[in-house]
Amino acid sequence: MTDPGTLHAPPAARAVRATPAAAVIGAVALVELSSGITQGFLSPLLKGLTDTLRVTAADLNWISIANLLASVAFTPVLSRMGDLYGHRRILRWNLAIVLLGSVLVGLSRSFEVLLVGQILQGAFAGFFPLLVGILRNRNGDSESRRGISYMVAALVAGIAFGLVASGFVARSVDSPTAALWVPAAAVGLALAVTWPLLPESEARPGGRIDWAGGVLLSIGLVAVMLGLGMGGLPGWEWTSLRTLGCLVGGALVTALWVIVELRTAEPMIDVRMFRHRNVVTVSLVTLTFTFPMIGLQVANPVFLGTGPAEHGYGLGLDPFAIGLAMLPNMLALALGALAAPAVAAAISDRLTLCAGSLLMAAGYLVSLTWHGSMLPFLAGTAVAGLGAGFLQHSTRTLAVESVPHDRTSVGSGINELLINVGGSIGAAAVLTVFAARTPAGEALPELSAYTTSWTICVVISLVGAAIALFYRTAKHREARS
Repeated sequence: MTDPGTLHAPPAARAVRATPAAAVIGAVALVELSSGITQGFLSPLLKGLTDTLRVTAADLNWISIANLLASVAFTPVLSRMGDLYGHRRILRWNLAIVLLGSVLVGLSRSFEVLLVGQILQGAFAGFFPLLVGILRNRNGDSESRRGISYMVAALVAGIAFGLVASGFVARSVDSPTAALWVPAAAVGLALAVTWPLLPESEARPGGRIDWAGGVLLSIGLVAVMLGLGMGGLPGWEWTSLRTLGCLVGGALVTALWVIVELRTAEPMIDVRMFRHRNVVTVSLVTLTFTFPMIGLQVANPVFLGTGPAEHGYGLGLDPFAIGLAMLPNMLALALGALAAPAVAAAISDRLTLCAGSLLMAAGYLVSLTWHGSMLPFLAGTAVAGLGAGFLQHSTRTLAVESVPHDRTSVGSGINELLINVGGSIGAAAVLTVFAARTPAGEALPELSAYTTSWTICVVISLVGAAIALFYRTAKHREARS
């Protein structure tokens, strides 16, 4: 790893199969579309699954948590393998793993099978760093910012399409689980179409996989996330040996991972890069913006589908209407990602990071204040989405620009890892709030579960805005040197 302020030129000789640029962009966009569909298809179905699978709304948070925990385990290994053995080659295997998980989700008729499928689907976290590796190998840093903005927009478009498609299928087909096949169709198409199109670099940097580091990192983070997710539930009280064992044990294993990485010649992740102020700042902003963005992925759709006549709150939408109601957030997020390069050029990377966090805080504050009315609530989600779009692009771009070309996927993978860690913490926090505010024998929580969750998200977003001010732009670095 090197100083994040230094851009690294690609090797002079780089043998890449000649592939039309339009075909490459189209293939990359299709993979990210399938990733978005895989991430977004379940939200409109969550309310109905409480009856179909006989689980509570708090239990459904585990779908998100399990998916994110799997992503934590998959991301560093897939990213490093892409840099060593070829981004296209590993991407193909990556798509196959997600396809297998999607087939299991489609076949699931129990919560346990659905959970296993979601764990395998968590490998989609490897898509983005592997695709960044393909694009950076082809174009270098000069086009990376624009390319990443297109990728984020395609990802968000996929999430939006998944929301609408699964909601439409759920409304149109009698089987309550028919919509679970939506991601399998999307990932299968992506695998078939992109197989012959994406280029592969013939040059290899050489090296090996740091399996010890990968295993230790996965065990440590998964244990901590498990303790956070289950903490406060029956049998997992915060003072119980089970919960404390996960939290303390996971922290110790993560500390051991740091020691091992510092002594490894070719570490999975070079922890020395966290000595740099900008790397730490971007990492912390990534954690703070993904906490609410992913933490509310279950809460908001369930709120939209809850009937006020029966429960005294909610907007009473059916699955298809829930998908449509989540579109303002998705469209604003895509717009924010596409606009982020121009915004950063105009006001600096630091202020773009800060503005994104402030917009998210404002959006959640609107939802908290006017959750009883449809239009204000959706407007709040759109404002939060615009801020998230700024941050999706900015944090991913700055993470990639901090590493040499032969570790492009690892650099991007670190950011994806942090996205998943922040999201896991957010989902665990919301799960804890929901579990505490769900009356005994009831499937849905009290309104206070939502208002508390939105309040927490406002505070976390404001913290992210404050942290962003510590980012040092090129101008500030030159002034201090």
